[in-house]
Amino acid sequence: MIHWIEDGRPCAARWRSESGMPAPKRVQIADDRISADSAYRLACEGTGLLWRGDFQNARQLLQALARRIDRPAKVKRARPAKNEAQSAQPPIPAQAFHLHRQAQSQRARVLAMLLLPHDSDHGVPLRRAPDVRQACGDAYGAADAPYVASLRELLGLIGAYEWRKNGVPVAALGERIHPHYGVFAPVRGEYVDLVAAAPLPAGGAALAFDIGTGTGVLAALLARRGVARIVATDQDPRALACARENMSRLGLPQVELLQADLFPPGRAALVVCNPPWLPARPNAPIEHAVYDPESRMLRGFLQGLPAHLTPGGEGWLILSDLAEHLGLRTRDALTAMFAEAGLRVAGKHDIRPQHPRVDDATDVLHAARAAEITSLWRLVPA
Repeated sequence: MIHWIEDGRPCAARWRSESGMPAPKRVQIADDRISADSAYRLACEGTGLLWRGDFQNARQLLQALARRIDRPAKVKRARPAKNEAQSAQPPIPAQAFHLHRQAQSQRARVLAMLLLPHDSDHGVPLRRAPDVRQACGDAYGAADAPYVASLRELLGLIGAYEWRKNGVPVAALGERIHPHYGVFAPVRGEYVDLVAAAPLPAGGAALAFDIGTGTGVLAALLARRGVARIVATDQDPRALACARENMSRLGLPQVELLQADLFPPGRAALVVCNPPWLPARPNAPIEHAVYDPESRMLRGFLQGLPAHLTPGGEGWLILSDLAEHLGLRTRDALTAMFAEAGLRVAGKHDIRPQHPRVDDATDVLHAARAAEITSLWRLVPA
């Protein structure tokens, strides 16, 4: 619950945050009369601003807050001493990565301080507010009482709703995949292209496992390639609901969905896994598709793979080497994981990413992104 004083009366409402953002400890009423500088100062101090003005003006204020966060800080340069280096050394990649994530986390906390009221049907009772009931219902489920959430999160929910409604085109599939809120969307097509092009192992057309299926895009692709039966697993109920909806849309009854942490029972000639690529701690629940703390999922997949392959079968590990360029994991550490699991590499297929950040020289992680290669490792028992 969050608490505030309005018109001289104490008020309270439930706080909602799918991103796991903690409720602000202090809340005050704000409307169209507040200046962007005042709002920025209060937000940086951790004061939530519960908006009572025009919805579109709140969006403009959020943009103004973001501009203030993103503008370069003015640094007063002191004259270096004679025995000091004349120029500071750039941070090592791992340090730059962690500093970047720290800055992004702080940015998210400040922007989350602009709050909106919601009615018990998810509607926003503000002037010029759009109808967001379906978008909020898809992410939050049913509401039984009014609540308060951040405008920044609401805009994310609206974007996710549009993706779910319109779908994401997947060239290798020749179809659209409709991601749900909180389920990683297949916007980077290179890993799908790898699975589309790799030769199926002997017996791989009979049964395949898709570990951590997410939207179900790889399971759907295997089905389109002629695999007779695919068992796709995920431990996230949202992902399973999303994959189930996509399989229904695509007319793929040969894909069986199962809630499981990694493997289903039995063995298959082909076991596919596209785990989170970066061994770091997620800052929010929806980041689990990107960050794999201590490589838990990667290690679990490798350790369990030999026991779930039929003779002559292959495990396909789809993994970017971005972690290596960021100094978060070495290639030797990765191949040592293969050996510890009793696996050897039967082949490897590589592809370079095509996403816009590859060419964005202003990105603090540009050097690592520009060097990134995504690989499909074909693994077999040693």
